[in-house]
Amino acid sequence: MTTISVALATYNGERFVAEQVESILAQSRRPDELLVADDGSTDATLDIIRATHEAAGSGVRLRVLDPGGRLGVTKNFERAVSACEGDLIVLSDQDDVWHPDRLERAATSFEARPGLLLQHSDARLVDADGRPLDVGLLEALRVSAAERQAIHRGEAFSAYLRRNLVTGATVAFRASLLQHAMPFPSSWVHDEWLAAIAASTGEVELIEEPLIDYRQHGANQIGATKPTLRYRISRMLEERGDRYERLATRAEALADRLAQLPVPDRMLAAARDRARFDRVRATLPKRRLARLGTVLDEHRAGSYRRLSSQGTLDVFRDILQPARDGMKP
Repeated sequence: MTTISVALATYNGERFVAEQVESILAQSRRPDELLVADDGSTDATLDIIRATHEAAGSGVRLRVLDPGGRLGVTKNFERAVSACEGDLIVLSDQDDVWHPDRLERAATSFEARPGLLLQHSDARLVDADGRPLDVGLLEALRVSAAERQAIHRGEAFSAYLRRNLVTGATVAFRASLLQHAMPFPSSWVHDEWLAAIAASTGEVELIEEPLIDYRQHGANQIGATKPTLRYRISRMLEERGDRYERLATRAEALADRLAQLPVPDRMLAAARDRARFDRVRATLPKRRLARLGTVLDEHRAGSYRRLSSQGTLDVFRDILQPARDGMKP
C-alpha cells in the first residue's frame, strides 16, 4: 500500500495549529507520518502539536525536526520534504483545516495513475474564525476555464509557464519528483517550482473541488475579491522596479534545470523562450517611446499571449509603466 507523509511547516502558529493537526489525524485515509519542520517558533506551537497528537491517539507517527535558524518558508518546506519517508508527500500549512477525504482522494489518484507526479485542488476560503467567504481559491486566483482545461488535457506546463496556478497548501506529490526538483532555486517558491518540474516530467492533476479550508488572516490574504478596474489600471501605472529582473532570473533557473532533465524538446524550448522574453522585458529602455518597437514586436510574435501572466494587459503595462531611476535611457 502507498505510504503517505504529511509535511507540516510551522512558525509561531499556536493560534490555529491544533485545529489543523486534528484535521490531519482525523483523515479517512490516515497518513503514515506527520513530519513537522519548525522554523524557529518562539511560541507554544510545538508543544501544542505534541499535545494534540497525543490526545488524538491516532497511531500516526509524529516526527519533529530540530528547529534551526530561520530559513524562510521555501527552504523550511525543502527541509521538510527532504526528510519525509512516504511514497506520497502532502504539503500542509499550519493554519488551515483539511476536509476528511483529502488524503483518500490523493491516494486514490496516485495509485490509479502511475505517471501522476503532482495533484492540487481548489480550496474553500474562510476567515480567521473559519467562516466561509463564499469564494473558492481558484476563483480568487482568477483561474480561467481555458487554464483549467489545459491542465486537464495534459498541457499543464504551458499554463504554469505563464503564471503560477498552484497553491502549496493544496499540493500532494510523489516523492520521486524530488530527484528532479531538488534543490529548490532561491528565486522560486516551493509550490510553483514543484508544479513546473512535475508538469515538465510527468502528469499533473487538478481537482476542481475544495479539499481544504484555506484560512485568510493577516499577512496570508490572497485577495478574496476580484480586482476592480481601477486597481488593475493602477497596477499598470506602478513603477517598474525590480519585478522583471526577478522574473527573468526565475525563468532562467527553470530553463537551466530543464536542460538537465529528460523533458520533451518543446518544453525546454518554451522555458528558454520564457527566459528570453523575461530578459527582454527586464531590459526595456527607461523612455516609454523607446520601448514601443520592442514591445510591439513581441506582441506580434505572440510572446505576450504565450508567456505573460496578463496577456494583452501586459503589453500596455510594459509601454505605460514609469521606470525607476537608474534604468538605462
